[in-house]
Amino acid sequence: MTEIWFIRHGETDWNRQRRLQGWQDIPLNEFGVNQASLLAARMREEARHTPIHAIYSSDLQRAHATAVPVSEQLGLRVRVEPGIRERGFGVLEGLDHDRIDVQAPEAAAAWKSRDPLRPLDGGEALGQFQSRVISTVDDIASRHEGERILMFTHGGVLDIIWRHASGVPLNAPRDAALLNVSINRVGVQGRKWVVLDWGDVGHVTAEVGDDVVP
Repeated sequence: MTEIWFIRHGETDWNRQRRLQGWQDIPLNEFGVNQASLLAARMREEARHTPIHAIYSSDLQRAHATAVPVSEQLGLRVRVEPGIRERGFGVLEGLDHDRIDVQAPEAAAAWKSRDPLRPLDGGEALGQFQSRVISTVDDIASRHEGERILMFTHGGVLDIIWRHASGVPLNAPRDAALLNVSINRVGVQGRKWVVLDWGDVGHVTAEVGDDVVP
């Protein structure tokens, strides 16, 4: 079995402002940088007891900047993987979550529908996004059989991961938080995924944000 620790990036200003980020390359804010530092200290302690063999990150800087302090503590390079970047939200990117129904009603309806085949203007259909994430994770897991690896990614990706590992359909309610700098452990064996632990934020004492707005 490959054990993957999926870690959501630290906080950005757009997280705090409830603006959809998608493929926009938004940096961590000061609070997010501090979260990444606390996470790195946690990973240093974890690695003393639990070997970690590789680090992967989305190519968006909010994820990569969260991974770098951990890589420095563990002495492992960050392998950049575009396949685990956030979903492309097209015309919704940059919009305030509370105003998208007014600013882009058709795209907002497509996003909220959770229909895997419904197009999203300028972005990825949900099913397309799901296929990208699952195929990427399966491919990486096959290269690290019997190992433990870290993947730094995004709230939307974590939603797909949790659903696939839990057998929950795309259009069903999600009973799991997707928190900034959370550690979410999943076991992958062949094509079978299983949630081992979810939503661990014991390394941060300050409030962490949920992914209402990815």
